[in-house]
Amino acid sequence: MTNSLKSISSLLLTIFIVMTGFGLGGYIVQLRALGEGWTAYDISLIGAVYSLGYTLSSFVTPRFIRRTGHIRVFSAYIALMSISILLCSLEQTPLWWMLFRGLFGFAIAGGYMIMESWINEKATNENRGLMFSVYMVVAMGGSIAGPYIAALADPMTTVLFIVAAILFSVAIFPIALSSGTSPAIPSEAGFDLKGLWTRSPVAFVGTFIAGVISAAWVNFSAVYAKMTGLSETGGANLIAAVILGSVVAQFPLGRISDRMDRRLVMVACGAFGIVAALAMAASTASPYMVYLSGFLAGMVIFPIYSLNVAHANDLAEPGEYVRISSGITVLYGLGVVVGPLAAGQAIAFAGAPGLPMLLALCFALYGAYAGLRLRQRPAVIPPTDA
Repeated sequence: MTNSLKSISSLLLTIFIVMTGFGLGGYIVQLRALGEGWTAYDISLIGAVYSLGYTLSSFVTPRFIRRTGHIRVFSAYIALMSISILLCSLEQTPLWWMLFRGLFGFAIAGGYMIMESWINEKATNENRGLMFSVYMVVAMGGSIAGPYIAALADPMTTVLFIVAAILFSVAIFPIALSSGTSPAIPSEAGFDLKGLWTRSPVAFVGTFIAGVISAAWVNFSAVYAKMTGLSETGGANLIAAVILGSVVAQFPLGRISDRMDRRLVMVACGAFGIVAALAMAASTASPYMVYLSGFLAGMVIFPIYSLNVAHANDLAEPGEYVRISSGITVLYGLGVVVGPLAAGQAIAFAGAPGLPMLLALCFALYGAYAGLRLRQRPAVIPPTDA
């Protein structure tokens, strides 16, 4: 395990820096949109186009990787992230921001695909859950740091957008200057949704639902914080609480899922998510209760994604990792398209509690389907069946 982590140490540093820029950029985009007076519907459309770019990347990125290799494609996507966030500081209309955020979604999805296929190549079935837990903890650490940077300047100016672009640009240095080997170039490009469904129906469905959950939260977390009366620092505290919950839960969930059928862990996460999300919906009157319920919800909002990825890759051959990652990114991207639209409607219908109520419904579907698959195919230890 130690050797596996050493082999991706430069990648982990890059991931932390990228996700710090991502956390900062995502937060100031929402604050700026609110400051410009845009409606929840406008923000949901911007999030949906971001998601369309995210999904499109799933089709295109594998071909780029096969043509030029992981590091070159990753470098290009880093540049695109910097460009897109800077463009948001130059033009403030919803229509233009749809384009700019679509470009960012395209770039970050490709970045995720490259990073995750890289980790999968270095992992084994015995430590894949734990390796992805390390990856998620590092990523979430950056996501925690990013929003706090927003307190250092006014989001209605260009300063924070420039800082986010600088972070993205710096992120390429660790892997560009590393002497470690990059993943092997895949022999085939594209993705195979039918094959992914055959391999793991629960990962197929679960990945889509995970995309809905994460996108609903990421695109409306700052909006939810404002509607509950939290200050900008309070909103950063809430985001940090959710991510901290993810960090705390990630290692135990990854380790447990390596030792038993991952679908059992998915069922438990679904049940826990229902309770935590409903607690968040009922706690809007007290900031500290919002933080606490956010922490509990965070224990499953993001970690369920890595459960799906690990489950789908358990039986994959080394040459299939990019195709698996691409298929997962397509499904996740489709969920990410639905998430902001559903969250915008939920908030418009029920106010601030509408967002956690939507999350509770999604967690119910997630856990129920995993339970259904367990009834159709008995649990296996270690996991060898989808």
